[in-house]
Amino acid sequence: MKLPVFAREGVRHVWLVDPEARTLEVLRLEGKRYTLLVAHSGPAHVRAEPFEALELELPFLWGEEQGGGTR
Repeated sequence: MKLPVFAREGVRHVWLVDPEARTLEVLRLEGKRYTLLVAHSGPAHVRAEPFEALELELPFLWGEEQGGGTR
């Protein structure tokens, strides 16, 4: 995992997307380590740091259209 490299370079936020598990984990750099802020899963529509102004449709990340179809 590249998290230590990202932390060393000062990357403040990391999103870990796992389309197979259908999860989005949002991490924030605090000091020299990342802290898990939130984990989202399933068909939710979410807002995540540092882009709270945008609403993400998680099914899109999983390769699905809204309503459970595939692209």
